[in-house]
Amino acid sequence: MQKDWIARIKDQLTPIVLVGLVLAVSLYDPRFLSVSNLLTVAADTMTLFLMASGVTLVIMMGGIDLSIQSVASMASCILAVTLARFGFGAVLLAVLAGLLAGLAGGLTSTVLRIPSFIATLAVGGIVTSVAYYVSDAHSVNIPADLSHAYLGWAVGSPLAIPNEILVGGVCAALLTAVLTYTPFGRLVRAIGHQERAVIASGLNVDRQKLIAYTLSGGMAGLAGVVMGARLGSGSPTLANEFLLPAIACIIVGGTAVTGGVGSVWRTLLGALIIQVVRIGMTFVGVSVFAQQIVFGTILVAAVAITMDRSKVTVVK
Repeated sequence: MQKDWIARIKDQLTPIVLVGLVLAVSLYDPRFLSVSNLLTVAADTMTLFLMASGVTLVIMMGGIDLSIQSVASMASCILAVTLARFGFGAVLLAVLAGLLAGLAGGLTSTVLRIPSFIATLAVGGIVTSVAYYVSDAHSVNIPADLSHAYLGWAVGSPLAIPNEILVGGVCAALLTAVLTYTPFGRLVRAIGHQERAVIASGLNVDRQKLIAYTLSGGMAGLAGVVMGARLGSGSPTLANEFLLPAIACIIVGGTAVTGGVGSVWRTLLGALIIQVVRIGMTFVGVSVFAQQIVFGTILVAAVAITMDRSKVTVVK
């Protein structure tokens, strides 16, 4: 009975923490609860969520993708450099580059049997070099007229709701549908719970991992496109500070680093928590560099709470 009660509390901990943080920040500044400000906060959160949403699938399988910040930066560079020539095709090209980067990380891990954190870290280094090459090692501006013509879906608020929120909501709904209603989604959780049992049943685990890594790269590429549209430029260092917050929001949302447990919607709640924490620290004057310390502490605490220690008999 007590275990069921504890499990219910852990299940609802993420929304409870989010509401508590929002109330705490609003006590410091009541204007925080205004509708316009809440919409702005949600819109600012969407790039972080988009970057983290694909990695959620990888972590639910028990892996990790450390290339996402590099992929997002590369996508922004490809977008900025090719937008004048290809128009909306530049968006597709940037996302395709993200998909290929994710596939490369997945192939490196599954075919060569290299741990995912090493494989994706290596791919991230290659992707960063590609970004520097494409952009000629500098920031590339996106002209306002081109942004208005081809990137209006990613920025602005013609329906009184920022387009970033609509993009994030659509992606969250699609990824949730994939996890809930497709054989791939069911296998994501099964592989995270007991990979050996899935292999013993005769299913192709490597194929499912490749799909997850490819989706992770594609979502990071889309995040880079949205970031480029919001900032009006592409840069090989555009998303350099996003990796730690992205992984933190996944774990804070309740996705266990040991795999098998999690959801995309919980990652969205985790991203909102990270964003509210960032705003709160800005209000009280915490520097950007010190904020990384806080995010690191949050990540360690979240991992300690959510991980299934029965799957980790030896810590190396």
